[in-house]
Amino acid sequence: MDLILELFCEEIPARMQLRAIDEFKLIIKNSLMKTNLNFRGVKGYVTSRRLAIIVEGLPKAQDNVKEERRGPRTGAPEKAIQGFLKSNNVTLEHCEKRKTEKGEFWFFVIEKKGLMTDEILKHLLPEAIHSLQWPKSMRWGGGTFRWVRPLRRIMCVLDGKVLPIEVGDDIPCGNITSGHRFMGSSSIEVSSVVGYEKELKKNKVVIDVSLRKKLIDSQSRQLADTAGFVLKNDPTLLEEVSGLIEWPVPLLGIIDEEFMMLPDEVLITSMRTHQKYFSVLRKDGSLAPRFVMVSNIETKDNGIEIIKGNERVLKARLADAKFFWEQDKRHTLESRCNSLNQMMFHKNLGNLGQKVERVERLSIEIAKTIGADPEMSARAAHLCKADLMTGMVAEFPSLQGTMGYYYALADGENIKVAQAIKEHYAPAGPEDACPTAPISVVISIADKMDTLVGFFGMDERPTGSRDPFGLRRASLGIIRLILQNNLNVRLSRLVEITRNQYIDDAAFSLEGFQTVLLTFFVDRLKVYLRAQGVRHDLIEAVFQSGDDDLLRLVQKANALAMFIATDDGENLLTAYRRARNIVEIEEQKDGTNYGLGVVEEDKLIQPEENLLWTALGEFDNVDLNDPDMSQFEEMLAKLANLRVPVDNFFDKVIVNCDDADLRRNRLLMLSTIGNCLDKLADFSCLER
Repeated sequence: MDLILELFCEEIPARMQLRAIDEFKLIIKNSLMKTNLNFRGVKGYVTSRRLAIIVEGLPKAQDNVKEERRGPRTGAPEKAIQGFLKSNNVTLEHCEKRKTEKGEFWFFVIEKKGLMTDEILKHLLPEAIHSLQWPKSMRWGGGTFRWVRPLRRIMCVLDGKVLPIEVGDDIPCGNITSGHRFMGSSSIEVSSVVGYEKELKKNKVVIDVSLRKKLIDSQSRQLADTAGFVLKNDPTLLEEVSGLIEWPVPLLGIIDEEFMMLPDEVLITSMRTHQKYFSVLRKDGSLAPRFVMVSNIETKDNGIEIIKGNERVLKARLADAKFFWEQDKRHTLESRCNSLNQMMFHKNLGNLGQKVERVERLSIEIAKTIGADPEMSARAAHLCKADLMTGMVAEFPSLQGTMGYYYALADGENIKVAQAIKEHYAPAGPEDACPTAPISVVISIADKMDTLVGFFGMDERPTGSRDPFGLRRASLGIIRLILQNNLNVRLSRLVEITRNQYIDDAAFSLEGFQTVLLTFFVDRLKVYLRAQGVRHDLIEAVFQSGDDDLLRLVQKANALAMFIATDDGENLLTAYRRARNIVEIEEQKDGTNYGLGVVEEDKLIQPEENLLWTALGEFDNVDLNDPDMSQFEEMLAKLANLRVPVDNFFDKVIVNCDDADLRRNRLLMLSTIGNCLDKLADFSCLER
């Protein structure tokens, strides 16, 4: 049997549709499995006016279930047998004797007949509908039932017949669905899955969202190609538009030439944000004077009047954008900087003007560290937030930074300064491109570090899935900026100089927040590198050794991974763990710390002790914070040479000997093995 369930309502917001149908499918699947109803498959469909679930291959009823209950032995006392019969409400005639390995027992078999599927669904489906949660829901009329928009009708058909279900508020349930609002029938009788999909298509409804997306994309690209252009790829807009219409009809419109002098980003954002239009590009990637709209209706004139109407609306929209563009350019970015003092950044961290001052000072320090121009970096930092005070950014917040770039160029600023203003928010996400220009990198790091230090200082940290200030995104952005630009920057130094820019200490309520912030960075680094196949324990091992240079951390982790993958590395790691375990056990037994003592060379009486001590001496006075990694790689090579002396020591030397002085000296030697290896990385962090 097949089930068709359709919830027909007023327009569902596009952003809620896919999540809703995925969740509803999961609810239905789980509910069916809990009731032991087998099914072949569950499909979900969603349009702006309906959620539909199709369950194929349902049985007519649940399977019958047999349950066996074993009673007492056949020779058990009468009282025990009667107790078993009474607890199951049966007589001895209903039971049977059965021999087992443990003897002969009484058995009672209970047969439970499966319930009919339609009876199960009458209870299951209303519960599933009520359990679907919407980000926002509403009541209407005098009812109590809540839904994303007024639920007008339910269609529920099982095996070709109406399955009446009730969800409250006298919402009707039957076998009727509706086609397209303007081009289809408002009353379509449904009796089968094939008939449901066929009749909806006949009545101008493409119910499959993936098919709607394909149709919009392919037809829009064809329109652009025919005109000699290319459709701009925009998956997010495609997702949204496919949720707004039920019968996609893409049409090609023309942008009035007077607006082509506006920056491409302004035109694209205006069309995308207000009108849900797709942009069209020339072959060289620049914006073409065309746009693609997606109509929800077919017309006899092939959409000519629809195109004209949308062109008129777009002209009015772009006239506003042109007004903002011309008005904004009457004032320089420099003249807008003082207005930032009127915009609050955070009540405990001051206004936006104060943030810019901190970022400006910090940019100079970072520029010196990575070899960028300090003066130009300071200028870019000074102007980086000024476009927030323009009319264009007030209308289109997503253009912050971008408009600063264009206005800076119009003011005659250096192109590198303008580029840094444009890119200082980047990377805004994992898919966003990472700036590579030195000044852009400086401003981007400075802006993000100021935010991180400020919020961590007042103990405003991300918790679980809650991150209202985007601190995870900011830290990941800094990690990418450092790694992808091969910058040797110590995080502790970066945090320190950022902290020094805060003149007012009142905001810093969390003592030792620097350590908390560094740990947060390393956790983000682990997440970032996990996708690239780098083990998280390797990052932890090199970080615990005291190095907090992100680039060097990754280089060390990769070098360490290659070393422990060799036979020498694997055996030395085993020896390290053995030495560490012996020392820890004896420390607990003796109540002392063998890591604090000094090995006495005159008590090294066996050749194996002397050879090991000489090999360990290679690790004295090692500086592993060399930016070019030469010392670290040299020490890894020496670790390989340490394997033989360590193996010989364990083979020939008795650590827990009778001589107390020799025993102590040998335990100090084992502790020294761990100390030498831990100079490179904390080997105890490495997983087996």
